[in-house]
Amino acid sequence: NDSEEDMFGDYDSFCGNDSFLAQVDDIEHKYLQDKNTDVKAAGEITAGNLQSGIHQKKQDNFSASENVSDPKADKEGSCQVHDGDLVDGNREPAESLLDDLPSSQLLYFEKMDKLSSAFRTFADSKGRNECVNSSSDKIRSPSSYCADAEHRNRLTDFSSDSKCVLLKTESLKDHLKSAMTGNAKAQTLQVSKTKQLKEAVLSEEIFVARKAIESSSVDIGPFYGLPSKVKDLFRQLRGIETLYEWQHDCLMLESLQQRKNLIYSLPTSGGKTLVAEIMILQELLCRQKDVLMILPYVAIVQEKVWIQGLSSFGVELGFLVEEYAGSKGRFPPIKRRVKKSLYIATIEKGHALVNSLIETERISDLGLVVVDELHMLGEGSRGAILEITLAKILYTSRNTQIIGMSATLNNVGDLQKFLRAEYYTNNFRPVELKEYVKIRDTIYAVDSKTENGFTFSRLLNFKYSNYLEKADPDHIIALVTEVIPNYSCLVFCPTKKNCENVASMVCKYLKKEFRAHKEKEKQDLIKDLKNIGNGSVCPVLKQTIPFGIAYHHSGLTNDERKIIEEAYSSGVLCLLACTATLAAGVNLPARRVILRAPYVANDFLKKNQYKQMIGRAGRAGIDDAGESILIVQEKDKHLVRDLVSSPLENCYSNLLLELTKGMQSLLLSLVGLKIAVTCEEVNSFMCGTLLGVQQQLLSKEKSLSEIIKDELENLIEKGLLKGGISEKDHNSKCTLTITPLGKATYKGSIDLAYCNLLYRDLKKGLEGLILESNLHLLYLATPYDMTSSCSPDWMIYLRQFNQLSAAEQKVADIVGVPESFITKKASGQAIRKNVDSAVVNRLYLTFVLYTLVKETNIWNVSEKFNLPRGYVQNLLNSAASFASCLLHFCEELEEFWVYKALLTELTKQLTYCVKPELIPLMEVAGVLEARAKQLYNAGYKTLAHLANANPETLTKMIEHLSRRQAKQIVSSAKMLLSEKAEALQEEVEELLKVPTDIP
Repeated sequence: NDSEEDMFGDYDSFCGNDSFLAQVDDIEHKYLQDKNTDVKAAGEITAGNLQSGIHQKKQDNFSASENVSDPKADKEGSCQVHDGDLVDGNREPAESLLDDLPSSQLLYFEKMDKLSSAFRTFADSKGRNECVNSSSDKIRSPSSYCADAEHRNRLTDFSSDSKCVLLKTESLKDHLKSAMTGNAKAQTLQVSKTKQLKEAVLSEEIFVARKAIESSSVDIGPFYGLPSKVKDLFRQLRGIETLYEWQHDCLMLESLQQRKNLIYSLPTSGGKTLVAEIMILQELLCRQKDVLMILPYVAIVQEKVWIQGLSSFGVELGFLVEEYAGSKGRFPPIKRRVKKSLYIATIEKGHALVNSLIETERISDLGLVVVDELHMLGEGSRGAILEITLAKILYTSRNTQIIGMSATLNNVGDLQKFLRAEYYTNNFRPVELKEYVKIRDTIYAVDSKTENGFTFSRLLNFKYSNYLEKADPDHIIALVTEVIPNYSCLVFCPTKKNCENVASMVCKYLKKEFRAHKEKEKQDLIKDLKNIGNGSVCPVLKQTIPFGIAYHHSGLTNDERKIIEEAYSSGVLCLLACTATLAAGVNLPARRVILRAPYVANDFLKKNQYKQMIGRAGRAGIDDAGESILIVQEKDKHLVRDLVSSPLENCYSNLLLELTKGMQSLLLSLVGLKIAVTCEEVNSFMCGTLLGVQQQLLSKEKSLSEIIKDELENLIEKGLLKGGISEKDHNSKCTLTITPLGKATYKGSIDLAYCNLLYRDLKKGLEGLILESNLHLLYLATPYDMTSSCSPDWMIYLRQFNQLSAAEQKVADIVGVPESFITKKASGQAIRKNVDSAVVNRLYLTFVLYTLVKETNIWNVSEKFNLPRGYVQNLLNSAASFASCLLHFCEELEEFWVYKALLTELTKQLTYCVKPELIPLMEVAGVLEARAKQLYNAGYKTLAHLANANPETLTKMIEHLSRRQAKQIVSSAKMLLSEKAEALQEEVEELLKVPTDIP
């Protein structure tokens, strides 16, 4: 209807039989005719009827509109009168009754206010009161959906002057008609009322859960302090109907209600992760604090994941949360916007994050730290870094709760003392695990009750020809064919090469029927691998996949590993020959687990490793039992008997074993972060570490305080710290300070073994940094710790050198590798001049990276340099990480200002290693190079394209993209876009902020 004449003239639905507009008209006329009417009474009649009309209009007419802000108000019906409820005089006008009116009507009342003193501030009246439901979405009480029933008074005061003004103005009826016309034309928000009602219910549940958690009561809400929607999603997405009894008991522990630290230990596959997930959700949703989850092995680490309401964060839990958040990617109406972060990180990244939070004084924002595989504390440099991270959190934040989970723990008392934690353990395993040992063709059951530790079980029933006996002396084919293809099987091998050999050997002797099982899916898998490898597929995988067999080790690229894991989980692959890293890093259970030998590389198996591997046997909800079979040679029989009967290894601090990454690194950062700046404070801190707890296990020659003193002196000698240390008194209160080099070292997470060498290399680079290409810069970003494992192929070295331009060849000379040296090495001549082998190896690795950045194809580069593609991938990941560390190092030293911009770009190049146009897509969780190419070619070229994509359309357009993956990609893109927009908004607000110190 384009006519603006009289759209509402005959519309009588507002107040029964009499039109609301007619009523307004009558009141106006009555007032104007009756000059003797009491002024105040007339004002009350006008205001009262006007409000009653407006409210009734909202009830009856706006119920069809999408512009309702409190859905529960409609449900509860008309407003109730509470005599004596007074107006809150401090409320802003925007929070009054008129909040619910369209802006056009608000403008009218503002205009009237200016025209006449009759319309004074609504909140000043002291007469009768009428109750009006507020539009506030705050939830005050768990027993009611209305947050605050705001009670407002609308009394109007008239004077003789105001009457004159009113007479001059247009009639109220005309104004309301004009306003309603504007409202009718205005676009309404497309939000369904049903959805709003659901959101109100959900927001109340969240409030109840939060209040319950705060009160530390045992009854913590519908689903362990979480809205019942979470329980529904666990059922839908995971098929989890109820929790195991131990999971329930663990979540209801009094110590958890009191927010004490907790260590819990169960056998592998017992369901530990689900308990951690529920605790993470409680922290994010109910307590609204940040969470750090430290995982020992993460293929793709998301250092920072915004939970705005809640969005996808990549792992399985993330998808649950993404579903919970809904398509909006944020919470339903809670006044205070939820914006919390979940950090999923490796041990190294987790440590860097904690340093950053301590430095910016935001460590108290970290509500929960979850550590998977807590026994990692006892494993080398990574164990030392984990210990440092946890010790810093314990020392600097009383509010942060630490949860450690592990399948394998022995000296748990030490760990409890270190983490000040309660301990929960249970032997529960959803699927029974049967352990066997195979010696020659006999299988024995592991039985701790017998004297030998083994009891006879059965003989292998498989007819071997003489030829097959030679090819498969360990009878692996006999063991796997009892299980596959209908059930899954894992074969753990000591080395990467052994994995490939086992996979090839098994498929050579399998019957042709194995090829028919899921044939189409196997063909699709090979196609996907070909896409990932830009047309190349590993010949071993090409041979084995048609039989449902593959290998899994660090020689695969990230993309290959991921796709093979998915194929195994979905049953397309039934057998994986893998190395020990799969046991700790990936949740891929099997009906039967076979250990090819009791060795990892050349080292005899440890009890912890053995338990991790066999723990993969038995799939909850699928198998009645799981089996592990350890293949043993006669010579190792006595060692294996000790292995299966022995207790788990103890977990010891590695701070002293890994000095530069352990003790020295810790002491440097303690002073740098100002956690401890005197010997006395440092000693106090060190007593709270695992090393401090285990002091009695140290060498008798030196006490802990003497070791600390020695290492502090070492740092002073290296030029990383300043300050005198008293010879007589180890607890001297002399203040220690960090030098610029020391600060750059700890900020960049640089291994102290290389910090001085790095400084010299960067300083030398300033004398003549060659920027014709990025070769020289790449050399500086090549990790020092990979040089020792490198063995150059001298012919390839010479060939790559000869392909460089004259300026690039000069780089080799500058860093200390002359052309004559490479030529002589390639031709096998004797070398008289000494050349640093670490520099030679480092330059060779730089050539690999240089070729990789130019070609962005791991396959081609691995062939050119005759290196495993997994090694090339690992080099690339390490270089990207080191380049980032280098950037932070240079940011702290003014003399290296020139490197900052160069390293920023280089880090990005190394992180994604794709064509520049694909980088924006690669930032999205779940998008790797092959997927980025597919998306780009389909027209999704930017983050905005993906954020606004329809998941259903994506699924149809992109080959082999599941609906779940499509939803995750869109959700992640929305989250990233939102984060970038918010960062810009914060920048704008910062720029516009009025300085407090204006003269």
